Amino acid sequence: MGIQRFQQGIRALFAFTQDVDYELAERYLESEQMTLFRSMAKSEQLHSINVLRDILKQEAQTPQDLAIVALLHDCGKSRKHLAVWQKTISVLVKKFLPALDKKLSTDGELSFWRAPFMVRQNHPQWGAELLRQLNAPERVVWLIEHHADTADNWQGHPYHHLLIRLQEADDAN
Repeated sequence: MGIQRFQQGIRALFAFTQDVDYELAERYLESEQMTLFRSMAKSEQLHSINVLRDILKQEAQTPQDLAIVALLHDCGKSRKHLAVWQKTISVLVKKFLPALDKKLSTDGELSFWRAPFMVRQNHPQWGAELLRQLNAPERVVWLIEHHADTADNWQGHPYHHLLIRLQEADDAN
């Protein structure tokens, strides 16, 4: 847990002071995808725009699917909006009390106390479900579903290189 996590928390705390670049998002997202993007918390929207900007800087060419994933990789979090303090507790418990984190993040009721852990753990699968409902391309669904996985587990997979690009940009933001 380094300075980047601290900076993420500060940015989330002050997200209300910033404007989201919806024009940039609209260049890549279809209407239903844009509705999904707008359903995300403002801090998540700002984070996703920053992830997209970093991905666009990585290489001369960015596949449309990767741009969509950059913008929607955390859309599963829209299932339950969390306060910054809830996200912070979840990260701290995962770091310092992994057994408790595992217990609180496993399937169960999305209660007030378990929500931060369950959202952090399950948002990739929830996001993939949302994109499947919108008939998104298989590559978009796969990347969203696996964006929090250890990339080394997917070496040799045809989307591994895109997963690496996404994770680099996500981790930087």
